[in-house]
Amino acid sequence: MPIDTKSLPVDGVNGNPPPPVVTSIPNVEVTVERKPFIQPEDDQRLPHTGTARANIAATYEKPYGTTEGGWAKQHQDKTVLQQHCEFFDSDHDGIVWPQDTFRGFHRVGFGVVLSLVAVLIIHGNFSYPTVSGWLPDPFFRVFLARVHKDKHGSDTGTYDPEGRFIPQRFEDVFAKYAGGRDYLTLWDVLDLLRGQRCIMDPVGWFGAFFEWLATYLMLWPADGRMMKEDIRGIYDGSIFYTIANRRAAKK
Repeated sequence: MPIDTKSLPVDGVNGNPPPPVVTSIPNVEVTVERKPFIQPEDDQRLPHTGTARANIAATYEKPYGTTEGGWAKQHQDKTVLQQHCEFFDSDHDGIVWPQDTFRGFHRVGFGVVLSLVAVLIIHGNFSYPTVSGWLPDPFFRVFLARVHKDKHGSDTGTYDPEGRFIPQRFEDVFAKYAGGRDYLTLWDVLDLLRGQRCIMDPVGWFGAFFEWLATYLMLWPADGRMMKEDIRGIYDGSIFYTIANRRAAKK
């Protein structure tokens, strides 16, 4: 089996041809099983895929992020991670109280018990890193100005440590664990959780498991397929409003 290489359409150094991009090695099986995303050479619609976007969740299919309803323009002053949290900050004061999280989860379809569980997990773990000093917040609030400090290990790496969105890491999820499909099944998610797991990181393991479980329960796909665009909408928070409005219209 030959080494899997691909040349990118960039100029070489000092007139030399561009170096090949080696994505897999035959005798290193995991590199063959999990190949990263590379754009087709004849359709480079997403420039600088490895560069983090501060305020849009840009993907190959949506290089301008969420444009419906003017979302990208309205949220240009927030990082993608802050956008993800905004739905739960109902009064838009930059602070998410436990009751805000409860109401938010309930609005997108979680029952009372699951909404309470979400509150305990989120505010029990994610409040303290966002406080401005050394003392914990007595009300277990999450402060969105510092929500980037809640990033944990063993995740997809799509959010960077400052809360920006890295298109390459998002696309890699589907390239590596879904065979390039535009959806994930539960089996794909289990492979992802195993593949992204870091050593000695129980907080990250549990955090990633909780986040993907909540994602599946929220989307609850009838055919078992969580669509790529829906998952992207969770990263920037836009789909929370869609789901909540859809549920409200049925009442």
